[in-house]
Amino acid sequence: MKFTKMHGAGNDYVYINGFEENVADPAKLAQQVSQRRFGIGADGLILILPSAVADVRMQMFNLDGSEGAMCGNGIRCVAKYAYDHGLVDRLEITVETAAGILPLVMFADPSGLVTQVQVNMGKPRLTRGEIPISGPATERAVAIPIEINNRQLEMTCVSMGNPHAVIFVADVKAFPVAEIGPQIETHAWFPDRVNIEFVQIVSPTEVIQRTWERGSGETFACGTGASAVVVAGVLTGRSERKIINHLRGGDLELEWLEDGPVMMTGPAVEVFNGEFDPK
Repeated sequence: MKFTKMHGAGNDYVYINGFEENVADPAKLAQQVSQRRFGIGADGLILILPSAVADVRMQMFNLDGSEGAMCGNGIRCVAKYAYDHGLVDRLEITVETAAGILPLVMFADPSGLVTQVQVNMGKPRLTRGEIPISGPATERAVAIPIEINNRQLEMTCVSMGNPHAVIFVADVKAFPVAEIGPQIETHAWFPDRVNIEFVQIVSPTEVIQRTWERGSGETFACGTGASAVVVAGVLTGRSERKIINHLRGGDLELEWLEDGPVMMTGPAVEVFNGEFDPK
């Protein structure tokens, strides 16, 4: 089976061209290819598939085999692959995801290869029922307290197709993400589990983020999470609507437009191509 390894700001996935390859069990394959010592090594698997309603369809799986609705870094790489490998012939396309159809604009270098992609991430979903998180379905979960390991934390919850809990901390580098992240991920308040962003405010237009992703652990970047961060920053009065977000794998530009959608711009990189024999 042919594959392509790609990453967006260090958030890396194995990509399969579903126009040419057939994957019988993508959940099992995701677990196989994601192993960093016994497989290819990745945060998960993304299939690029034909679509009846968009230019291409994206289906993504975390490294534990669970299926995710969307991946902001992954979708940028889907667009790059589709253009660079001739599945589309335009720099503005739409991609079908489990979280809806999203429009993307690609930016190519002088050689004609895509290097940056802007994604309209859609409008954030802010009520408890939409996220989902327990409590009155029509209420928002903004700056709510939660206690983990005798730590008093405050989180703001947002869905960008995936559920996110954003927690602002004083020193994100020193924060015990691997200790706190999995406990919030599987907390009883979140029926579908949750992704957690730990965020340090540098200024109203600049933040530093670390992410604990459900099903994958700590990753170098999370696009839907970065989008949730700008929303949470505005809702709690900590940031402006347009920010630079420094993630472990690189920087993303985010803007929460007045009419609702979040715009995300960041890199998309093809690392290498190869063949893998699923067992």
